[in-house]
Amino acid sequence: MNQEKIWDYFQNNPEIGSLAFNADARYRFIANKIVSGSDVLNIGVGKGGLELMLLDKRVNVYCLDPNKESIRKIQEEFGLAERAKFGYAQAIPFDDSSFDVVVMSEVLEHLSDEVLNKTVKECHRVLRKGGRFIGTVPADEVLLESRVVCPDCGKVFHRWGHLQEFSEQRLRQLLERQFDRCVISRHYFGNWQTLNWKGKISWLLKKICVFLGIRGSSENFFFSAWKKQ
Repeated sequence: MNQEKIWDYFQNNPEIGSLAFNADARYRFIANKIVSGSDVLNIGVGKGGLELMLLDKRVNVYCLDPNKESIRKIQEEFGLAERAKFGYAQAIPFDDSSFDVVVMSEVLEHLSDEVLNKTVKECHRVLRKGGRFIGTVPADEVLLESRVVCPDCGKVFHRWGHLQEFSEQRLRQLLERQFDRCVISRHYFGNWQTLNWKGKISWLLKKICVFLGIRGSSENFFFSAWKKQ
């Protein structure tokens, strides 16, 4: 599966992209975990929604993405000519100990086993001592449930290009191979502002269920992993 073709389509299509990255609630949650003045690297820019929120908080934003067109737009629209770079998470083009926080939200599930392990090591490398690696992944996703088939070539693939599924235990094991400590919590990030009244009732019920520990679909794990002081 060519992940780059998938994300070039979703990130740079003005109509589809607005639907695919309707993630304001998730971005706000992440932005609230970051203090003003921090040096933050966001890996996987989408359409720049998180970058915009962090810039509004006066965070020193850097970003990395494997899509050149997306990076060009971020550089031009947000004035990040030197801070937004084309590249890959398994080979981050920044120096050791450069950042207070590294963010990867809805990215890790797209990586192969080899790339995933290299990526976590790279995030650890570019963090300062005491820095945090934070982000989200789908919670307890079953990849088979989202497989589709191309009607032209017959290729079977995950509709969003996911290659990994994470239980809380697996996510913790992955992070604790590199990081000193990690905290994982379960959330539902539906966007209240875009819903009609029926959707808002469902949103509220979903929030209550997650609070009570009743697991369901379309939920996410938020993780924070600390580099040793």
